[in-house]
Amino acid sequence: MKIVSYNVNGIRAAQKKGFEDWVADNDFDIICIQESKAQPEQVEWEKLKELGYHDHWYSAEKKGYSGVITLSKTEPEQVIKGIGMDPFDHEGRVIRTDFGDWTLLNCYFPSGTTGDVRQEIKMQFLDAIQQHVHALLKERPKLILCGDYNIAHTEIDIHDPVRNKKTSGFLPEEREWMSQWFASGFTDAFRSQHPELVEYSWWSYRAAARQRNKGWRLDYHSVSAALSDRIQDARQLTDVVHSDHCPVLLEIDL
Repeated sequence: MKIVSYNVNGIRAAQKKGFEDWVADNDFDIICIQESKAQPEQVEWEKLKELGYHDHWYSAEKKGYSGVITLSKTEPEQVIKGIGMDPFDHEGRVIRTDFGDWTLLNCYFPSGTTGDVRQEIKMQFLDAIQQHVHALLKERPKLILCGDYNIAHTEIDIHDPVRNKKTSGFLPEEREWMSQWFASGFTDAFRSQHPELVEYSWWSYRAAARQRNKGWRLDYHSVSAALSDRIQDARQLTDVVHSDHCPVLLEIDL
């Protein structure tokens, strides 16, 4: 099974850059979109439906902001939006889909780059999502959490760790959260397959950062212990350009 996670930085903008043609040229089973920045009625979706995708949306209440969409060739047996906690649920950050005995969480973690208030909300979200997921694991042990985590975990995941050590997305407390998250029973799918490989999933639009590969790895597939031995590969699809992020691919035997 091929599961893609992709922060598109606006689904309508991505469509104008050939997003649907790219989907048509590939055979992904599931596509998890973050930062959709749209309500369903604002988007022409017929081409993706013709390709056989079922679409489930969780948009932010604020127009043009945040939001997640899960596209799947197989209709999920259950769809749950949010984690039952404000203010995150107002911002359309988590959508859960159940397929048989396994569960997929498509998540868009908050960014703290706009100041102390949002950084505090980001840290609150990290605590909330961890509590939510570990409670869910008791009933659904086969679980994958994919999305834009807005955190570069280690120095190999960021182009300039020294200058960015006090920057949101690479703060010590964020990195520590990621370390204990993966120590708590989850596997970083990409790093498990490629321990030393340097690949990024986000580049600033400034200073030709993408052309110079001055990036960050912010997008992940976390795979629970019950599924970790089924990971076949995971990569950043760095040649795909519809956004300031690139898609990240997980291949797993489900």
